[in-house]
Amino acid sequence: MLQNYIPVLLNNPYSNFIIRTIIVIVVFFLLKILFSFYMSRLSNNLLKEKKESEESIRAKKTRISFLNKFISTVLFLLAVLFILSGIPQFKTFSYSLLASAGIVAVVIGFATQKTLSNVISGIFLALYEPFRVGDKIKIFEEYGEVEDLSLRHTVIRTWDNKRLVIPNSKIDEREIVNFSLKEEKVLWTTNIGISYDSGIDKAKKIMVDLAKKHPDNLALSAPKKEKERYMPFVRVTECADFSVNLRLYFWCEDAWTAWKMGFDLTESIKKEFDRKGIEIPFPYRTIVYKKDLEKKKKR
Repeated sequence: MLQNYIPVLLNNPYSNFIIRTIIVIVVFFLLKILFSFYMSRLSNNLLKEKKESEESIRAKKTRISFLNKFISTVLFLLAVLFILSGIPQFKTFSYSLLASAGIVAVVIGFATQKTLSNVISGIFLALYEPFRVGDKIKIFEEYGEVEDLSLRHTVIRTWDNKRLVIPNSKIDEREIVNFSLKEEKVLWTTNIGISYDSGIDKAKKIMVDLAKKHPDNLALSAPKKEKERYMPFVRVTECADFSVNLRLYFWCEDAWTAWKMGFDLTESIKKEFDRKGIEIPFPYRTIVYKKDLEKKKKR
């Protein structure tokens, strides 16, 4: 009985289409799994490489991640086109599309303008590498670590553990501060104002001494030849209306460490200034009432 139905099923165009679709889907998923496994293995092997620098590993991981997503998208599109090509009505529809290709191209162009822009920007970001996966960057006034770069968008984990998802075309138009390019060491600053009655040299010495003692000060762990380069120092930046403004410069291992160290130093400098009698001024304002001026004139 079953033998009688098999020729009928094989000669039925709908049955052929269903069988063909199932085969295409199975092949697509097998290829995707195999390629993802190969890319994952390649990425893991990079982490075991001892000769490679951290910067080089991050660059290669970014390319592997982007290539994985790009190939998966191409395989998906090919699978969809292959399935659609088995529909007789689709062939007739495609001929009519070719007849009005100009109009269709304009419509599709407008509809996919942003999407294509993001894809092209993503390709350029992966090729020219202004940042890599794992780099610490600042963009749109947000500091964070690049977690992922896809065809459409980039994911950044911010300092407060949020995920910032930015379209690639937006990133391509903005300036990026990359703290991980070449090296992550950073020169940071903290600003403090003192009164005109306070001693500048005394205040500078307190600020430098506190920075030198801080455990995150890079000069503590630097080689002897480079210790002088990483030593904290203070400069007078301005003689303002109410204060003499001082700026403390100090080196840290990375921007995140420097950010925390800046807060620590602001607190410890304030406490030490209070103990040593160095005033941090606030604006003074003298108010003269009009009636008092009139009394003076009468006298």
